[in-house]
Amino acid sequence: MENSHLTHSKKRQIDLDQTIKSALEGKPKLVIDNQENDTLSTANDDSKAVGNQSIDKKHAENSYFLNTEVIRTLYKTGDYQNANRIGSKKVTNGQTTQSTINVTNKQQNTYSTVLTKNDKQIVSKQNSTNDDLFVSKSKKNKHKTSALSRAYDLDKNSNIGLWKPRMHKPLYILPLFMHDKPNHAIQSPSQALVTNTSNDYRSAELKFQFSLKSKVAQDLFDTDADMWVGYTQQSHWQVYNEDNSRPFRATDYMPELFLTQPVKASLPFGGQLRMLGAGAIHHSNGEDDPLSRSWNRIYLMGGAEWGNLTVVPRVWKRVQTKATSQDDNPDIEDFYGYGDLTLSYDLDDGRRLSGTFRYNPSTSNGSAQVDYIYPMDNKINLYMNLFHGYGESLIDYNHKDTTVGIGIMLND
Repeated sequence: MENSHLTHSKKRQIDLDQTIKSALEGKPKLVIDNQENDTLSTANDDSKAVGNQSIDKKHAENSYFLNTEVIRTLYKTGDYQNANRIGSKKVTNGQTTQSTINVTNKQQNTYSTVLTKNDKQIVSKQNSTNDDLFVSKSKKNKHKTSALSRAYDLDKNSNIGLWKPRMHKPLYILPLFMHDKPNHAIQSPSQALVTNTSNDYRSAELKFQFSLKSKVAQDLFDTDADMWVGYTQQSHWQVYNEDNSRPFRATDYMPELFLTQPVKASLPFGGQLRMLGAGAIHHSNGEDDPLSRSWNRIYLMGGAEWGNLTVVPRVWKRVQTKATSQDDNPDIEDFYGYGDLTLSYDLDDGRRLSGTFRYNPSTSNGSAQVDYIYPMDNKINLYMNLFHGYGESLIDYNHKDTTVGIGIMLND
């Protein structure tokens, strides 16, 4: 169930570095990175001495930057009313105490020098008698969360709330979608061959994808894990085939249920592991025999970041629900493999380059898809898509093709 007092607070992440370290030291325990905002922090340094006070770099949502520009102006003009007390917290052996620095006109020359050397100190606003001396931390050092964090609420719970629709996979429409080798001989080891002509299924068609998810529970297991449901539908429409009443050639349906766990761990070359997850997904095309195709998977996934680069690997295991003789596509893993890897790189001006890759080393089959996104107006993006390999749609899971599409995508 949702913890109401945590709805908009920072998420607690499992610290994998410390958890693994404790296991190696023979004292295994799950280490939770507590992000409660109970101490002071500096803008850039882990700690900085201010007089005799140690300011620890912890979470300081209620802290404020000392506005030294305002203080310098007050010193210069002499317009300083009474003594201004600037309260600050001192953290010693886990205990927090309050102390006060008194600033008066007589001290202005000496203390002005100190303030100039510490332009980015953070102090508590609690005992200040002049609100203009302070600038909110959120305005001075505004932190922009990453796309991965926003997608899965890794840093804090979204104010959207539970059971509300949110974007999942990209929502797009490609009015021009071209096949290099359309599938005119559809078959599988357990299904009869179905043939069609170049006029039955033309190389040019329209493709669109609709995908939403919703968080159904949050802050689970005392580790701030979240549970989600998702639904993705992908359709290929022969909209330019007027001779055959413009039919839908293929539609894939993909409902899923998954968990996400915020974590933190250092990775090589400055990377950070941000998320672990697990889920189950059903994938089918809703057709009757001999065109019926379906399979179920359980999967594990992760999410990592290297600056502008986001990496999301998944590994899956097929769940057999039918006997092999009744399976629509018993060899699907030979072509889809046992997982995929999604890469996304944020370029300048909101542009994005991404790719999704699948590969089965035992059969040397797989696929590669590359996407380019260029932002336009009103949260609409120009979207270009290039695919090569097997399984562009489920009906084509064992058919090799190259496709290219161009259209628009809604912004996430």
